[in-house]
Amino acid sequence: MHQYLFFIGDFPVRAYGLILSLSIILATGVAYFLAKQDGRYHSHIVDMGIYCGVAGLLGARLWDVFFFDWDYYQNHLTELLNVWQGGMAIQGGVLLGAVVGILYTRRHGIDTWALADIVAPAIILGQALGRSANLLNGDAFGAPTGSSFGILYPETTLAFHTYGNQPLWPAEIWECQLDIFIFALLLIFRATNHAKGQAFALYVMLYSAARFFLEYLRGDYNELVLGLFKSAQMTSLVAFAIALAFFLWLGFKKHTAEPPKKKNRKRAAHA
Repeated sequence: MHQYLFFIGDFPVRAYGLILSLSIILATGVAYFLAKQDGRYHSHIVDMGIYCGVAGLLGARLWDVFFFDWDYYQNHLTELLNVWQGGMAIQGGVLLGAVVGILYTRRHGIDTWALADIVAPAIILGQALGRSANLLNGDAFGAPTGSSFGILYPETTLAFHTYGNQPLWPAEIWECQLDIFIFALLLIFRATNHAKGQAFALYVMLYSAARFFLEYLRGDYNELVLGLFKSAQMTSLVAFAIALAFFLWLGFKKHTAEPPKKKNRKRAAHA
């Protein structure tokens, strides 16, 4: 893994920034393809990709700073935007990106949940590519495996500064793979006769479940909330519960709104 791809003078071109930028661009491209295929809203996708992408980066950074590393950053405010040091929480990115997306759709008279269903696979694909950036940067790393199995990070990474030359669980790699698996499941689900909003709710459910269990392997922070779970696990539990309730309610609402199917009755033949 290489944190620095090359230098332009004294300015480093970091793999983290490049891959993260590509993940936003490619996710926007996939969202455009899906919207074009659906026949709706594709003319808005590029603008939304820019607005939601920037909001997602800002939300991910601020979420990490205030919920995970405030003890450090309250005394190092000049380093708040130094994302290459590690510290991007996807929950905050999805939350602020979603808020900006909702505001955009309302301003332009777009059906928010219909568009959310369309772009849900693109969002999780962007997250998968973003985890590749974490791997190259040596952050979002796993805990020591206690065996010869695991990833050995270079001395320049946060992972090495935290655990030294110990093999660590490949948490970010497995999350990337699970995200791609979720991407495929969402594409399949969108082909079914689902209720509006259910595809996005399913995305939240599947990612929250994956993230909850992967947190047991993460080693970049270990503080427990109420002595039970890590903060990301608590967020995942709440998000999963809300998304599940929303998913079931939408399905019930669709079922009750559909007119009952008429049964074909065969007329008796007269003798």
